[in-house]
Amino acid sequence: MNFFEQQRQAKRRTLLLIFLMMLAVLSLIAMSCLLMVIPVEDGDGNVIMDLELNRQLVGTVSAVIISIVLMGSLSKHWELSEGGKVVARRLDGRLINHSAQTLEEQRLLNVVEEMAIASGTAVPSVYLLPDLGINAFAAGLTPQNAVIGVTQGAINLLTREELQGVIAHEFSHIYNGDMRLNTRLVAIVHGIMVLGLTGSYILQGTEHVGKTPASRNKFVAIPMLTGFALLIVGIAGTIFGNRIKAAISREREFLADATAVQYTRNPQGIAGALKKIGGYELGSAIKSPRAEEYSHLYFGPGATSSDSLASHPDLNERIRRVDAQWDGSFSKIAAPLTEIQPTVVLPVPDAFGGVPAAAMAVLYDMNSIQASVAAIGAPQAEHLIEARRMLEDIPQPLKAAARTVEGAQAIVYGLLLSRSVSLLGVQLEILREAIDDSMFSTLNLLREPLSSLNPGLRLPLLDLAIPSLQQLGKKPFAKVKHNLNLLIEADNETELLEWTLLRIVERNVEGAAPVQFKFGLFQCAEELMALLTALARAGQQNMPAASQALQFAWQGLTFERPQEMRVELEELTGLEAAIKRLRHLMPEERPALLNAMTRCVMHDGVITVAEAEVFRAVADLLDCPLPPLLTAQALADDSSSETARDEAEPSRITVA
Repeated sequence: MNFFEQQRQAKRRTLLLIFLMMLAVLSLIAMSCLLMVIPVEDGDGNVIMDLELNRQLVGTVSAVIISIVLMGSLSKHWELSEGGKVVARRLDGRLINHSAQTLEEQRLLNVVEEMAIASGTAVPSVYLLPDLGINAFAAGLTPQNAVIGVTQGAINLLTREELQGVIAHEFSHIYNGDMRLNTRLVAIVHGIMVLGLTGSYILQGTEHVGKTPASRNKFVAIPMLTGFALLIVGIAGTIFGNRIKAAISREREFLADATAVQYTRNPQGIAGALKKIGGYELGSAIKSPRAEEYSHLYFGPGATSSDSLASHPDLNERIRRVDAQWDGSFSKIAAPLTEIQPTVVLPVPDAFGGVPAAAMAVLYDMNSIQASVAAIGAPQAEHLIEARRMLEDIPQPLKAAARTVEGAQAIVYGLLLSRSVSLLGVQLEILREAIDDSMFSTLNLLREPLSSLNPGLRLPLLDLAIPSLQQLGKKPFAKVKHNLNLLIEADNETELLEWTLLRIVERNVEGAAPVQFKFGLFQCAEELMALLTALARAGQQNMPAASQALQFAWQGLTFERPQEMRVELEELTGLEAAIKRLRHLMPEERPALLNAMTRCVMHDGVITVAEAEVFRAVADLLDCPLPPLLTAQALADDSSSETARDEAEPSRITVA
């Protein structure tokens, strides 16, 4: 899957969605006008409504329906603007990132964390739905407010490789633009269906008006007729809404299935999950009263529907596309007689036990960074293996702390602490005054494992902490951000990695504005120069070497190079403005941007861990999530042992 091509397709699908909505609204207007010109009599044979179809009537009906649809859509869009957690809570989901209670829940978290680290992104919030059917979904308007929801039936009945296939499917929806489009689709369909909901509310209200037939004829006839008419139009709205879901969603499920196979390099994972859905008495059913509203978000159909209105393709066809040798049989599973109870309770880990990992000096070559750039939005099996290695190498105290709100704050503070004894003393004194005693004690307990942490694990650790930081309210996070700025400014200098770490935390907790694709790279030449200058100076020991890196970076670009500019502490606000503008590059322009960044850090033939982490952090800010870089040895090992890993991995369950 080409990440940037999928972004272009997502833009085209948005235009298709707008067209389908307009078509649906026009159809609703036409049906409403036809209903209104039908003569209506009361029980005594008197005509109480006999309208003529004319321009004024059509205009009035059109205005009313468009207003209702827009208000319904906008109200739902406003509701969903908080992110995918709104959908998860509507479906009775429970957040488990920092409260996993069973081995099955921890296994789910491990799989999600591995996939996130392999994708080069923050770990999304994970919600467990109480339903016993096998299902999952991804919801949100941006990757920063995305959530993954998984049913209890899925974590109980799927093997690790099957669960990994399902999670890879959902990550595909996040990064190919489907999730944002599908979440918007919820709001649009709600607007189309709100006429029917309005009609049902009117009918419910008329039940309590008037006590005698005469009074009901006098006061209720027109409201009842209006309610029935809106209810009829609402049925049409439901049909249109389901057809729009089918038009937008069905083919994307095939793509997500194929991408899951590409992610895991194991077609039997997702195929096995689909076979269990087909053979399970409860299938993929979700019992929530709100389930139908979000049906197009699910991994499997959450409710039965006709083939023409189904938001998901036929299960048999999905299986055959990923498993051409399938014999047509499903994995028969009987429905549980009672609610499944967890059999193993997960012990609470010791937050400050374990041995810290030793720091390592690693060098990457050109193939490493090129392989990661090529895998943006589509991590390969070797990146999943590397992500698992990273998670295993992060000391247990840090992983446990990252899953608590207090510990996550202590971690982000600790990542900015200096190795200079004198500066460290200044920073600790700042924090002693700024945070409470409990958090300061937690920070002191984490300082040793943080100081010896492999630099290549800082971003993965930060990614683990994001879901906990997202639980902070606006005021508490504003205080955290203020404290982080104080730590960065303690030495009157700002390193690029410090700045990018703060920006990553900020955009994942506060959210980032949706990208509007509107610029070519040549229109952002000055912004590109600011970015490359910062990268060159962050990765080189002296100014001549930085200038050489900058010159090498500009090779291959077809437009004139602006004058080199200074990017010092006082001008990092200019770098922030440059990155904000570069986020709006057209998808087809982004490979050239990444190639220029690659040449900048690779002009001397190697890239250190520090350079790699700066590169990955900047790429994340540009909405180009970069999978972890692999050493030349890791690339060779993964290539030679691919078959052995695929055979061994399904039986391996790691509980952090």
